[in-house]
Formats: sequence, structure tokens, C-alpha cells
Amino acid sequence: MPVNFMGFPLSNLFLYFILYSFLGWVMETCYCSIVERRLVARGFLYGPICPIYGGGVTLMILFFTPLKQNLVLFYVVAVVVMTSWEYFVAWVLEVTTHVKYWDYSNFRLNLKGRVCLWVALTWGVLSYIVIFFIHPPIQELVENLPVWLEFMLCGAFLALLSVDAVLTIQNLALVSKLVVGVTQLGQELQLQVALGKAELGNKLEDSAAALRQRYSAEVAQLEKYSRRFRHIYGSLKVSQKYSVSHEDILAAAALAKEELVRYKNALKSRAKR
Repeated sequence: MPVNFMGFPLSNLFLYFILYSFLGWVMETCYCSIVERRLVARGFLYGPICPIYGGGVTLMILFFTPLKQNLVLFYVVAVVVMTSWEYFVAWVLEVTTHVKYWDYSNFRLNLKGRVCLWVALTWGVLSYIVIFFIHPPIQELVENLPVWLEFMLCGAFLALLSVDAVLTIQNLALVSKLVVGVTQLGQELQLQVALGKAELGNKLEDSAAALRQRYSAEVAQLEKYSRRFRHIYGSLKVSQKYSVSHEDILAAAALAKEELVRYKNALKSRAKR
């Protein structure tokens, strides 16, 4: 006997999750490929799925279906629930990987770049389209599957998703570690440059060069392991807590160089005397 959750069989909900994750991946891939004029396979998992869409539509099915008779309430609840879901997913990804996978900072009325009013209102419209037009034929298809086929599909998709998730988490953990390491090295470089202006004199060049070499090595390693993620998300940004301004480092280095030149000139002037 199938196990139910809020009146829906769990096996059905899982298949909905997989199917809508795939459809979300197709939608985002097509949109981003058109905008960037190159093939951009979206999604941070290895497989062709975007779980944020699968999870989002599953929430729609669970919470919005009973509200179909009241369109105003349906729209308001859809905006609130889906926007909260998007904010939660963005927050979890930033906390765990120190990377922003989308950023609405350039949009008006945004909240920490994770959600914004325009996208929130769009979620309401998309929820209406999904629940009233897209989901009914998909629901009929899933509910008419033979029980043996339904459970076989659930088992196969669960196994594939588990392997994909483990591999992705390992990669994300490494990327997260490298992001923090690069940031710390960048901050160390800034500190060494600042100290060098006042105290290190000629040793500044060797110290800064060594740090830059370490910094470059970490960046190269980060480049290697995050290439796929940056290719998928062209607008990836390191979260503000771990961002190091490259311009700040260059500015500090330029000031240090000027200070070093003045220091050397002063030594030459003293030697001539």
C-alpha cells in the first residue's frame, strides 16, 4: 500500500519532483543559452535537473491545489511560498558553498540579492500556469503508471540522484574550501603589503611576490575545480563575507610600491651625504 503525504502518494510526489526538476533544467538551459548565445547547461548537479524547480513545483502541488477555487488567495500564497523557497535555497547555497548562484542586486526592491519583487510576482503567474495547465496531464500520466513501473522508476531515479548528490557535494565542499583559502590569502597579501609600506622595506618585494605566487596557485586550483560551475553560472559571485576585492589588492600594492620607491630614494640621498 503506497505511503501518502498530505493526501498524495510519496511515489507520485517523488516522480513529480524528478520530472519538474528536469523541465526546469530544460527551461533554464534554453533561456540562458539564448541570452549568452552559447550552450549553457544549467544546474549545479551533474545530471540534467534543477532541484529548485522540482522542489518548488512539489510545494505548489501540496499547498496550492486546495486553493484553486480562490484565484486571489492562490496568487498571494504562491508569491509568498515560492519567494520564501527561493530565498531559503539561495541562503543554504551561500552558507554552505560561499557562492551566490543567482543575484538580483541590480533589480529594485530586492532582499540581499536573493529574491526581488519582480521575480516574486512572476512566481505567482508561473504557479498558476503550472497548476492549471501543465500539471493536470502530468498528474494523469503518473497516476496511470503501473505500480511496478512506478516503483522501478522511483528506485532508479533515487539511486541516480543519490550518486549525483554525493559527487556534487564533494566538489562543492572543495570549491567552498578553496574560496575561503583564496580569500584568506588575499587578505594576508593586503596585510603584508600594508605592513611592508612601513616596515619591510626591500623585503616587501620578496614577501609580496611569494604571497602572490601562493595566491595565484590557489586561484588556479579553484579554477580547475569550479570551471564547470562557472561555465553553468556565468554570473557566479563569491558571497560578500568571503569576497576579496582585486582592485583593493592592486591599489594597496601600488601604494606600497610608491612608498618603497620613496624609501629607496631616501636611502640614496643619505648615502650621498
